[in-house]
Amino acid sequence: MSGTTTPQPEFDVRLDPPDLSPWAAGNTGIPGFTSMTGPRPGPHVAILALTHGNEFAGAIVLDRLLRAGCAPARGKLTLGFVNQDAFDRFDVMHPTASRFLDEDLNRVWDESVLNGPRRSRELDRAREIRPLIDTVDVLLDLHSMLWPSDPLMLCGASARGRDLAHGIGAPTLVVADRGHASGKRLIDYTRFTEFGCDARANLLEAGQHWHPATVDTVETCVAGLLRNVGMIDDPAPIPTGSPQRFAMVTTAVTAATKHFAFVGTYRGGDIVPRRNTVIAYDGDTEIRTPHDDCLLVMPSLRPGKGHTAVRLARFET
Repeated sequence: MSGTTTPQPEFDVRLDPPDLSPWAAGNTGIPGFTSMTGPRPGPHVAILALTHGNEFAGAIVLDRLLRAGCAPARGKLTLGFVNQDAFDRFDVMHPTASRFLDEDLNRVWDESVLNGPRRSRELDRAREIRPLIDTVDVLLDLHSMLWPSDPLMLCGASARGRDLAHGIGAPTLVVADRGHASGKRLIDYTRFTEFGCDARANLLEAGQHWHPATVDTVETCVAGLLRNVGMIDDPAPIPTGSPQRFAMVTTAVTAATKHFAFVGTYRGGDIVPRRNTVIAYDGDTEIRTPHDDCLLVMPSLRPGKGHTAVRLARFET
């Protein structure tokens, strides 16, 4: 085993958490969820932030929309703050500690879990918002990343998720995958993946936590979504700087031991040119690239046992 010990990242919190108290009650019967209906018929679009309580770049953008009195030109628009209780515990001195209270709220969206007897604060919250999610036609879940990475849109495994990402037009990297071994994300929920249903969902990873540029990426993507579904009367295309590239995850690497270590300090978006290159050790097991030009998607440089360490992807035309 010859992995590299990753140094503790610098948690440079360059953003102030937004004051979300005006939206705590919401107007939907679900705390933190506010809906607005346009004058013309159209889809029900939901844009969610704070699925993880310490990822508040998306919440900053939704707060701005609500304060500006955002109203859709058609359909229904719902803006939701998912894990407000975890967000309320955010501490700039310990910024990673408020990701969740009991468990990751973005790993519980399997019907057997939602319908089962197990209880946690995050599961209770997922069950509370589930009836609203079951009415949503288009969903964008806003996230950010701990480790350095280029922004990317996760479109899940369905073709309609990929089409939604292209319609939004940003960021420039779109990645299709099947999620995590540890549980289903909201974008993997049956409504957005089952055959015969048109509902679509994307997950935006907008950049590093607590950086102003991440907020800018969120704003660009939210505007792209609202244009794409016709909720704002602005036909102007979104400038992306370069065409979108699409990558399909070929291997999701889950840490099998607590001794997972990369051989170098990788960042998301790095490309390893050669197949069979050793990029990490999981205990004594070598982790090698399965193909040439292997894209590293969101490498977690300190993954816990049973958690996704990195996704390996191949670019497609």
